[in-house]
Amino acid sequence: MMRLSWAGFRDRWTLFAGATLTVCLGVALVQSSLLLLVTAATRTPPAGASPNARMRFAESNEALVALLAVSLGFAALLAVFIIASTFAFAVEQRRRELALLRVAGATRRHLRRLLLGEALLLGGLGTLAGIPAGVAATAVQTGLLHRLNLAPDGFTGHWQGWIVAVSAATGPLLAVTGVLLAARRAGRIRPLAALRDAEDVVSAVPVGRWALGLVLAVGALVLAGLAPVGGATGGQAMATSVSVCAVIALSLLGPALVRAMARLVPGRGAGVAGLLAVANLRDDARRAASVAAPLLVLTGLLLGQAGAASSFAAAGRAEQHRDTRADLVVEGAAGLPATPGVAATAAEAQLPVALTTGRGELAYTRITSALVVDASAYARVHPLAGDLSALRGAAVAAGPGADGFAPGDTVGIRVGDTDLGPLPVVAAVPQQIGGGATVLLPVGLLTADQLSDANWRSFVTLDPAADVRAVADALRTIGPVRTTDDWLRQDGTARSAASTGVLIAVMGLGVVYALVGVVNAIVITVAARRREFAAVRAAGFTRAQVIRIAITESALTTAIGLTLGAVAAGGTLLAVLLTTGAVSGAATLDLPWSLIAVVVVGGFMITGATSAVASFAATRDRPVAVLAARE
Repeated sequence: MMRLSWAGFRDRWTLFAGATLTVCLGVALVQSSLLLLVTAATRTPPAGASPNARMRFAESNEALVALLAVSLGFAALLAVFIIASTFAFAVEQRRRELALLRVAGATRRHLRRLLLGEALLLGGLGTLAGIPAGVAATAVQTGLLHRLNLAPDGFTGHWQGWIVAVSAATGPLLAVTGVLLAARRAGRIRPLAALRDAEDVVSAVPVGRWALGLVLAVGALVLAGLAPVGGATGGQAMATSVSVCAVIALSLLGPALVRAMARLVPGRGAGVAGLLAVANLRDDARRAASVAAPLLVLTGLLLGQAGAASSFAAAGRAEQHRDTRADLVVEGAAGLPATPGVAATAAEAQLPVALTTGRGELAYTRITSALVVDASAYARVHPLAGDLSALRGAAVAAGPGADGFAPGDTVGIRVGDTDLGPLPVVAAVPQQIGGGATVLLPVGLLTADQLSDANWRSFVTLDPAADVRAVADALRTIGPVRTTDDWLRQDGTARSAASTGVLIAVMGLGVVYALVGVVNAIVITVAARRREFAAVRAAGFTRAQVIRIAITESALTTAIGLTLGAVAAGGTLLAVLLTTGAVSGAATLDLPWSLIAVVVVGGFMITGATSAVASFAATRDRPVAVLAARE
């Protein structure tokens, strides 16, 4: 059976070239993300670092490990999806050939073994190209992390010998996983289909696919509905997951949705070429769905995640403005001397701590951020904080970024090398969309040595008659001084930049991969239509008209893919509105319009250019020669 697989692979290499390329890029992305993840997970703090510096190192490294783990998962998910979509259409193009094999005596099991053999072959070839491509991808991904300030200086992926074995297994695994569904569908081909003069165009969605698609669609709606009750942390996680479920659901139901949307496209008034383009779109929804699927994934995930990140950041900035009552902010000041015009001050020290929640086998320790505050001063500057009168002595309060513990619980706190032991949680600040310190510690709980390298800031409230500029000039001898509005604006910009950087780091190379999938799908579909194009030209159409028909079909398919992607992204944006409204009291939606414009314009430009080039190449032979040639 492997010899037959090799013969089919050799004879149909143009059909399999695109699938091999997707496996190659999938292996490269997975290898790159895995190498960087292992490198980050095995990093150690610099020698001679202070206890707090080691803890700060651990905090930033945990964030980097989490980021790279998400990148790895996203790369693997995208690889399986793109490869499966490519394989499904490649198998669909060979329905007549596979049906002839059934007539010749091949069983369903034989067909599945044939396709799985081909998957192993192209998985092996894709791996051979993917391993060196992964080295280049590692360099690109590392440079991206540095440019976005998400990785420390000197961080780079270290080559590991075992990665060759992992990549060698990853390529065939991705290919076989991608072809499983297509192989099962091929096994259901009826032998009599080979005796028909025209190939069957099958656009019906199997019952199992309908069921899974509807379950995921319902799951997306459930996540959107539950997001408001998930709080700031859980709500954001559920909101961003909505588009993932929606993208997979809409992709599974793609042929049916494409057919339904194609019926809405008016054919009149578009001329003969436009009429034929619309008719082709309606008649072969599976072909259109194979092109629309990568666009759907790209649009749904990119716009959904970017819109969520932008909206949550905007909601966080609004929260900070509502919850901060001060005139000036002095950075690096542990305490301010008496200054004319100053009515009150509130100093805060931020430092990393090891926080342990739960007990026994359920105990969980993580490095997080703590804020050392004077309870009364903090409540004055942050009036929405609530009653913090119990925050004194050996006790803690849940901060605006707390998750997993509440008043009445007991948590463990370690600062540097000092274990403060179990401390009761006596109060809680309302959770905020923008996050913040996980735990609040009272002044006096920590020694001066433990606070020696903490990040201090002091909020200053002025007398009504005070000269703001004069007071600011007097305080500049202590540290940098900004108005509260300027400080909040800068802090909000930094948070937005951080969230945008994380989004780019996670999805940057994946977006390129999805675009390659779009181009690959168009090339495969156009290359498989040489006889169709020749028949149209034999009927009297010119080569330019045929190319125009192909470009028009591509534009219509692109519009459908972008629309379905927008629907998937809309699920996340709906969840964002519900979550921000429930947590902050003001529903917030901040759309990245420039990114939306780039996705829409870029989508039409890439698919149009690819379709023009591919159809030009597919129509270069004389129609008579193509029609007379043996398939």
